[in-house]
Amino acid sequence: MARGYEPVPVSDNARFDLTVVILALLTAFAPLSIDMYLPAFTAIANDYATDTHRVELSLTAFFFGLFIGQLLYGTATDKFGRKKPLYVGLAIYVVTSVACAWAPNIEWLIALRFFQAIGACAGIVIARAVVRDLYTPQASARVFSFLILVMGVAPILAPLFGAYVTEFMGWRALFWIVAALGVACALTIHLVLPETRGRRYDVRMRHSGKTYWAVLKDADFLRYSLTGGIAQSGLFAYITGSPLLFIEVFGLSPTHYSWLFGANAIGIIGFSQLNGWLLKYVASRKILNVSLPILACVSMVMAVAAYLEAPIWGILIPLFAYISTLGLVFPNAMAGALSNHQERAGSASAVTGSLQFFIAGLVSMGVNYVSTFSDYAMAWVIGGAGLIAVACYRLLRRPEVVDAMR
Repeated sequence: MARGYEPVPVSDNARFDLTVVILALLTAFAPLSIDMYLPAFTAIANDYATDTHRVELSLTAFFFGLFIGQLLYGTATDKFGRKKPLYVGLAIYVVTSVACAWAPNIEWLIALRFFQAIGACAGIVIARAVVRDLYTPQASARVFSFLILVMGVAPILAPLFGAYVTEFMGWRALFWIVAALGVACALTIHLVLPETRGRRYDVRMRHSGKTYWAVLKDADFLRYSLTGGIAQSGLFAYITGSPLLFIEVFGLSPTHYSWLFGANAIGIIGFSQLNGWLLKYVASRKILNVSLPILACVSMVMAVAAYLEAPIWGILIPLFAYISTLGLVFPNAMAGALSNHQERAGSASAVTGSLQFFIAGLVSMGVNYVSTFSDYAMAWVIGGAGLIAVACYRLLRRPEVVDAMR
């Protein structure tokens, strides 16, 4: 129930302005924390006298931290506003990043990466909630496309930057750098970002479970969240499995791997901006109806390439197509998931984000397991992700299936 606060005006005019840039930077903390250290896997393994499979567990721990952490921020940001929980998250992120730089062994690094993710995910939850505070569902889909544009700089520059930092300063310097970025971001938010939670509702923290369950019972939310999360899990399979496949199997140097990573990021940036243009003329749902079958087709091409143990170009071409098509799928799936939840946008954002990264954690573990049997584990998992995403989108719109899940 509202308690004496006027609602923030909701706009149908999505502009690329300073607020959107700040929101994109907040959302980019998790990708930066992932992408920057991928080229350092071999160096970390050598430093700790272990193998890259063990180092991959630090990435899996990060995904599960993102899953759990977002549930902590959901009702908190609906109750206390957007900025206070964000400051708490950034403080956790800075402290744990410094601790990662001092980690004495791989076990400590894995544990600290879990807690680092709990800090990083504050930006993900709160940025999405702010978008829902300020924009209508159709406009919010365009804003999410803008966020992907700014976020896309991270996969382009972060691995390349991480490769050079690792080579000249050592991999531990990477964590000092992201800690400094966390401090700078907190200061910028304090000076520039307004509080957008214009209405206060009687949100009780002890009722968080009931709030999350109410969100999950929304059939549209479940359909769009699962579709977007499973589709994007292919991206996390790529993040987890690509260092092994491209560096150790195909023999790319960390620098060349970073350029490859950046090329795929250009694809998702381009298609996300195409999505923003299309949304001026076409409904978000119609874009999903076309882009999801394309995603499934290219994922199956990649599965066939894995079966044939294709050379590098046989993997790169469908991989580029899959990652690029996510620029059409994910913004529209996210907008659809949050469309019915303006009054509890923080909670809805937390649930959809947690679902996304819970799936990502399972996928990361799956890639790690399958890689013991096949060097093409990444391609096999992406093949499955594309098919299951389309199945969720199609099946969950059937009334009998929706009723069965209530």
